Amino acid sequence: MLATKKVPFNKAQMEQIIEKYPTPFHIYDEVAIRENARRLLAAFSWAPGFKEYFAVKATPNPAILRMLKEEGFGADCSSMTELLLAEHCGIAGEKIMFSSNNTPAEEYEKALALGAIINLDDFTHIDFLEKQATIPELICFRYNPGPLKKGNDIIGKPEEAKYGFTREQLFEGYRIMRDKGVKRFGLHAMVASNELHANYFVETTKLLFELVVEISKALEISFEFVNIGGGIGIPYKPEQKAVDFSQISKGIKKAYEQMIVKNGCDGLKLYMECGRVITGPYGYLVSRVLHKKTIYKNYVGLDACMANLMRPGIYGAYHHLTVLGKETAPLDHLYDVTGSLCENNDKFAIDRLLPLIEPGDLVVIHDAGAHGHAMGFNYNGKLRSAELLLKGDGSVELIRRAETVADYFATLDIPDGICLPSKL
Repeated sequence: MLATKKVPFNKAQMEQIIEKYPTPFHIYDEVAIRENARRLLAAFSWAPGFKEYFAVKATPNPAILRMLKEEGFGADCSSMTELLLAEHCGIAGEKIMFSSNNTPAEEYEKALALGAIINLDDFTHIDFLEKQATIPELICFRYNPGPLKKGNDIIGKPEEAKYGFTREQLFEGYRIMRDKGVKRFGLHAMVASNELHANYFVETTKLLFELVVEISKALEISFEFVNIGGGIGIPYKPEQKAVDFSQISKGIKKAYEQMIVKNGCDGLKLYMECGRVITGPYGYLVSRVLHKKTIYKNYVGLDACMANLMRPGIYGAYHHLTVLGKETAPLDHLYDVTGSLCENNDKFAIDRLLPLIEPGDLVVIHDAGAHGHAMGFNYNGKLRSAELLLKGDGSVELIRRAETVADYFATLDIPDGICLPSKL
């Protein structure tokens, strides 16, 4: 079905929220996120030991991680800070998948201390891991299929991506680990991001199942799991369709029976590491219109900017906009919707048909629940905004306060006597 671009609040409710929490801010719909998480788990209930490791990088907030932990999710981590976030939320052991690249020794050491599953990205990291830390009892490798698999716009062509082992390196790597006494093995791939075709994930899984069978027979080892990655996209545009979890599941189940069960690899566990598709559609960036400007085009200036949501600026990504209180008004005005950075790509929309907009209007930017606040930055001295959680009873919880000028200056060597405002 086509995406419906609605918001879980109206203008009056939002104005009440803003009385306490000034714009701009990100707000997440707890009920919708929980329901979506349950849909994913239900779709794969047939799969032995199915586990979803939420990609922490998508929405690295403890309130979100704890919520998803309650729904049965683990954490997919890629850095020291993400490991610490998972630990803070009570996620540890093999409920953490540590998938990083160009990894420092101290991050491997922390992951091992937490008992996380180590997913190596680089053949040379076999020696590096052994020299700097230790070889764990369970090891996973990330596969890069190269030209065997078509990529997409965000990750690019697999053969041009920096991630993973080649096919030949997989065979050699598992042989080395087998000879070092490793008994438990996993296999992982992640070759697309924001992909909307369900069959893409079925075909990726088939590549992994085929490798599991071949490597198992060639090296006489047994695989414990395959991690088919994440990358399931969301319908940013109203005319796009959401990916059906059950459609992906149905295709993978058929492949599992034909390729895994028939080859005596029964019990192979299936893991995923979705991020965007779990929280993305259920987060919103709320902003107030500051100015209108007319020169060669018509511009609407918001109090949010690319520092709050950089996807449109760096990818040219589409994010739907709703002007609260004008949801049914005709879309008869053509605007560029901008922030205030000293960069001309600081635009949330270009040549977008919207209702008549005036200063003071509230603009909601949809699908900002993943890779939104997480990708924020401080260029031009911009301060990262707050994050709020909309609860089932309509109440709102502050889950990350907005940065202050004092936060910005805290890491700088500022001469005594300079007075910093407590708020901004």
